[in-house]
Amino acid sequence: MDQNPQVVQYGRPSELTTNTVLRKTYVLLAATLLFSAGTAWYSMATHVSFINPWMMLLIYFGLLFATNALRNSPAGVVAVFALTGFLGYTLGPLLSFYLKALPNGREIIFYALGTTGLVFLTLSAYAITTRKNFSYMGGFLVTGMIIAFVASIANLFLHMPVLMLVTSSIFVLVMSGWILYQTSAIINGGETNYIVATVNLYVALYDIFVSLLQIFGVMGGRD
Repeated sequence: MDQNPQVVQYGRPSELTTNTVLRKTYVLLAATLLFSAGTAWYSMATHVSFINPWMMLLIYFGLLFATNALRNSPAGVVAVFALTGFLGYTLGPLLSFYLKALPNGREIIFYALGTTGLVFLTLSAYAITTRKNFSYMGGFLVTGMIIAFVASIANLFLHMPVLMLVTSSIFVLVMSGWILYQTSAIINGGETNYIVATVNLYVALYDIFVSLLQIFGVMGGRD
């Protein structure tokens, strides 16, 4: 038969194909997390100030566009490291603030980091073991991201702690759902590009971590 050995009947990807994409995604994700941790440490060590939020958004979307444009070439991997390294770099001032401004800042950072890791491991394991298709969540998740993004932009002007808590909570819920959605897409053949999958999972982890920092900082910053 002339059928591609990587594809089973009815055009569904084989388990070998999906496992390869999943493995490459997790390897690249682990590497980018380590790299961004290094850039975060560097910005803390060099006492980098907070980046203007508008400039940060401009650079972020520019790198995101470049990564998407290069997703099918080796240069896409370089773009992924540029994007995740930049996001890690922007974490440095935030982490320094928590360590200096809050008496239990170190604990808050560890709690946020540990919770983020637990959420990722739990949701990823659930999606992989059950192999459920969560593609139906796509529209809801995109809508939630838009709402949370618009609310966070509005709060740059309003400076309302309650709105920040609400926005952060939405981001945690939506990005947790995004981990399920993206992992399911890999498992069921809806996502075959490991560069795109890595960026989607990294951004979800980044947003969950930052949002949990804000929530824990407000709720426990006075302990």
